[in-house]
Amino acid sequence: MNKDSMPAISIGLPFYNAEEFLLDSIKSIFAQTYQNWELILIDDGSTDNSLSIAQSIDDPRVRLYSDGKNKKLAARLNEIAKLARHDYIARMDADDLISRDKLEKQLRILLENPNFDLVSTGLISITDDLKPVGLRVPTKNHEINKSNILSANSGIIHASLLGKRDWFLRNPYDENCLVGEDTNLWLHACAKNDLKVLFLLEALYYYREDQNVTYEKLSLAYKTFRYSLRSVASQYQLAQVAKAYSISFAKSFVALALYKIGRLDLLRSRRNASPLTSAQVQSFQDEVTAILRTNVPHKR
Repeated sequence: MNKDSMPAISIGLPFYNAEEFLLDSIKSIFAQTYQNWELILIDDGSTDNSLSIAQSIDDPRVRLYSDGKNKKLAARLNEIAKLARHDYIARMDADDLISRDKLEKQLRILLENPNFDLVSTGLISITDDLKPVGLRVPTKNHEINKSNILSANSGIIHASLLGKRDWFLRNPYDENCLVGEDTNLWLHACAKNDLKVLFLLEALYYYREDQNVTYEKLSLAYKTFRYSLRSVASQYQLAQVAKAYSISFAKSFVALALYKIGRLDLLRSRRNASPLTSAQVQSFQDEVTAILRTNVPHKR
């Protein structure tokens, strides 16, 4: 399929106090091989210099929204679905990067498979200073089913998604979820057989993880997961829900124990059990170098 015949994409990028990384994230969008996009920047009540950085960008494809409120991610993602001008929506977090051909590859595969609504990719976990730590890519035969959704093993990399706007409109995020809004969404969508996801078995999303494995965030995520289970319990087998609930409590206990002994790093290392080959490291470094050299037009 020729790129000229492919439809435009709306890219949603909500941000909150992300001044250290925001511009690099935006550069990775400007560096894309596919340039038929609009970028929706939504400030979630930042108190640092993030809003000024967003305001400085001078490109007609970029729209900025700021209401001074801190509504959290789920609410902002729902707003993006309503604000989007195009039929396909991609998203990313404000402290991450994306591979330069991510959008083109995702859109192409979704257009070739019209019975699916979403495309997820693998990721490379990186440090704050852009060093690759590990690789997470779904297995070749991975599929979505109620069992792996209940075990929080969807394989979906939330921030890497590209999907149909209609899907996001009919499957809004639960705005009561301060974290774990993605797991809640998968549980509800899967319960009504509306979670048709393709998996690109390539690490096209570069995920800064240094500040995301904290006891506070883990504890809240497990609590939110149990809240989500309760909200869909009647739509799944009771025994499966009870098992998922018990496992979540066990995970909470393990996280607390590791926190007490100062070894939460073990959880992160377990997430990134697959090391990168030397070729993968070199490819990643080349990508990052090209992204950081990308020009983003600024107002004078």
